[in-house]
Amino acid sequence: MSSLDGRILVTGGAGFIGSALVWALNRRGHEDIVVADFLAPGKLWQETVPVSSSSEEKRKNLRALRYRDFVEADELRTRLLRDPGSFGTFSTVLHLGACSSTTEKNAAYLADVNLQYTAQLATWALGQGARFIYASSAATYGDGSAGMDDRDDNLARLHPLNLYGRSKNDFDLLAQREGYLHRIVGLKYFNVFGPNEDHKGDMRSLVNKAFHQITTAGRLQLFKSHRPDFRDGEQMRDFLYVKDAVEMTLHFAEKGANAGGLFNLGSGEANTWLTLARAIFAALGREPQIDFIDMPEVLRDKYQYYTKADIGKLRETGYAQAMTPLATSVSDYVGNYLVPGRKLGEESC
Repeated sequence: MSSLDGRILVTGGAGFIGSALVWALNRRGHEDIVVADFLAPGKLWQETVPVSSSSEEKRKNLRALRYRDFVEADELRTRLLRDPGSFGTFSTVLHLGACSSTTEKNAAYLADVNLQYTAQLATWALGQGARFIYASSAATYGDGSAGMDDRDDNLARLHPLNLYGRSKNDFDLLAQREGYLHRIVGLKYFNVFGPNEDHKGDMRSLVNKAFHQITTAGRLQLFKSHRPDFRDGEQMRDFLYVKDAVEMTLHFAEKGANAGGLFNLGSGEANTWLTLARAIFAALGREPQIDFIDMPEVLRDKYQYYTKADIGKLRETGYAQAMTPLATSVSDYVGNYLVPGRKLGEESC
């Protein structure tokens, strides 16, 4: 039986993937949803954009979506720690709430939000028999030299390139060490892009950033390569459309409800930044105009030059849907959301 048949909690539900999950749940007919996030003034102190603009964009993400209740993320945590039954019971907890900034320098903040808060929610969800599905990250794989294998349970071998990736791997390790990783689902999202990411500031996808660069200046800037084995613009990433990402995620509450552990979520293909850039120009009906600029020194030793998700383990759980081709997903994002300024759920407006 699907674990979506009862109440559903979506943390980070006003954010990028979180709000897309609420949208996808609504399309399945689910509205008994509690959304948790930071929207109150002064609660976004770690964000990469000013509180007012980030909070307002997050509010816009929710305006066309249907849910029963909203709770501030810190209030959720405080009340659950004081009284685990204060919010009633849930059949599914989709935990997307986290600090997602790959340039975050505050290790204590990351440990609190991405490790300790996740551990507290997982323990609470398991205690009430809820399905717990959370966002891990492909950033846990670092430069990929140790592989990007979601079948390998030697998580200590991984060496993330930044504190964000380390905080995500630290929870995966904790859940494994405490013996409950097989009872929950951790999703290693690769490079997700799509509607509802405007609030993310510097962490927005290239598609979003490029749209604004191209429509403003007519040109796009890409980082030069600082490795001899990759030419400029030919660094490669696994780009995943958010609509595919949420289908994969909800699969683990539906047909794949018996699966547990860590799973790669990606397209299963590696494309160059140039391929992506050309798709963006094509979606705008323009000829490519690209300039290569030096990568900031602070990023050079923390930059992933190649990522590609092996999604064989995901497929083995019964997920059979085809991935949206990159050009098709870019065209949908640009034409149906960025150009008209729409959010998910406003498609018919």
